[in-house]
Amino acid sequence: MRTWQTRHWQSRPGLGRSGTEPVGAPPLALVIVLALVLAIHGLQRTNHRWPAPIQGDVHGEIVGKARVIDGDTIDITGTRIRLQGIDAPETDQTCTDAGNKTWRCGQVATHVLIDHLAGRPLKCESSGLDRYRRVLAVCALPDGSDVNAWMVQEGWALAYYSAVYQSQEAQAHAARRGIWAGSFMPPWEWRHRHLH
Repeated sequence: MRTWQTRHWQSRPGLGRSGTEPVGAPPLALVIVLALVLAIHGLQRTNHRWPAPIQGDVHGEIVGKARVIDGDTIDITGTRIRLQGIDAPETDQTCTDAGNKTWRCGQVATHVLIDHLAGRPLKCESSGLDRYRRVLAVCALPDGSDVNAWMVQEGWALAYYSAVYQSQEAQAHAARRGIWAGSFMPPWEWRHRHLH
């Protein structure tokens, strides 16, 4: 184990150099190389926190079987996809039913999406990335039905940052489907209160 000692300043004779330098001071080139190595290592570690990068343009088609993360997020072959225009209850979020009993609406929304997809392949049209670097996309089943719209229409998600699914939300609300059967906090508000 190396111990660090206080450096003493002294005159060092050199090849035409004069002045003082700390004894045992590392050469400037070594310091620069070490700083570069640490910076590269830090960048590599940061990149491992993000999902695998999308090959090519993020605007386009992603096709495959989905692994459901939660009621509005899926993964297709390592690409994390956020269902665009909707917001489902968070996994740990609870809601209240008509009898004022608490239930785990976030987990139920996740399982409802798993059941609805039933292992069928999806075709997702991506339109960019969200602030967490997930692909934003509208996904459809092989019959062409819009999965995002279905989640809102069945009352397992709300229209979010878009007017596209407001009619489906109104239908679910009127029919008291899914989370509309009781009371709930909008997922964006729940996140603000519980995840910040």
